[in-house]
Amino acid sequence: MARKEFVYRGKTFEQIKGMDLKEFAEMLPARQRRSILRGFSEEQKRLLLKIKKAKEGKFKKNIRTHCRDMIVIPEMIGVLVYVHAGKTFVPIDLQPDTLGFYLGELTMTRNRVTHSAPGIGATKSSAAASVK
Repeated sequence: MARKEFVYRGKTFEQIKGMDLKEFAEMLPARQRRSILRGFSEEQKRLLLKIKKAKEGKFKKNIRTHCRDMIVIPEMIGVLVYVHAGKTFVPIDLQPDTLGFYLGELTMTRNRVTHSAPGIGATKSSAAASVK
């Protein structure tokens, strides 16, 4: 089965890669566009620098970040980024279909609750067991 070519707002990924950041920002929804046009914070600039070095092969370690408010831009595509989810770092493989998303939207911060056996005193029979 042939894989469908990626298209974002009528543009292919190759066309998007050729755009500068301001042109790409004009294609995004209002909140993301405003965030990009304002400029990047120092933490976001450091993340972009790490990604650039990783693509060149100069940065050997995993790219880990707490910067969940970073918007995925075309320069970031093709990189594995570990985003902090509150307790652990969750790996995200940035593909063309993640363009325009915040990194925080791509990581789940809540885990499914798993319970073990009930503790002492949780039931009437276990309360008597603790006295023995």
